[in-house]
Amino acid sequence: MGKALAPNSIKRVLRQLVNGVQVSQLEAVEIDISVILGRSILPMQQLLRMGRGAVIPLEVGENDEVWILANNHPIARGEIIIQDEKVSISITEAAHVYDFEAAAA
Repeated sequence: MGKALAPNSIKRVLRQLVNGVQVSQLEAVEIDISVILGRSILPMQQLLRMGRGAVIPLEVGENDEVWILANNHPIARGEIIIQDEKVSISITEAAHVYDFEAAAA
């Protein structure tokens, strides 16, 4: 289990990365964050027969890491945390795009 980055650490790293760009300008940028829980390959015929409430089995285990994407680009790996009725993701490591592409094959 990896350590999650504290929000202040993330801000500090972002400030170092932008090197001269105003942080207020960055705060105005919107980024679409997605989490890939797993993948599945289905024949088109099976997909077309699915209706409301259908279940798609994923090729992952309960403790497998998930991919975190920013604007459809892999940026990190993480693990699912469930507390009460809330589901969240803890970042465990930076993503490597080559690993992401290999996992999709």
